[in-house]
Amino acid sequence: MIIKCRLIPDGFCVNLFGTLWTSDKGWIDKWVINHERIHNAQQRELLYIPFYIMYILDWLCRLVILRNWRAAYYAISFEQEAYLYGHDLTYLKRRKHYSWIKYLKRLHS
Repeated sequence: MIIKCRLIPDGFCVNLFGTLWTSDKGWIDKWVINHERIHNAQQRELLYIPFYIMYILDWLCRLVILRNWRAAYYAISFEQEAYLYGHDLTYLKRRKHYSWIKYLKRLHS
């Protein structure tokens, strides 16, 4: 489900418990949906709340190292997996549980 929310900056999408929040639905395409479905799989396997805690901690650690909020965002292990396979619409069918773990030590996607 996609919910329009003016509080979300343009060009951003926030995935909260499998619901997508964005200020403009027009840019949401099948690739963005697939990217977010990968996040849904990550969230489910970590039982949601631990996912969000780990996501923020991962970002903060990478922010300290990279000293750039955007670079830190792209370096988050969950984002690395989602960006790497977001254009592969068949990825979720063969994705192994906890696939994001292999990106924990990588700083760049």
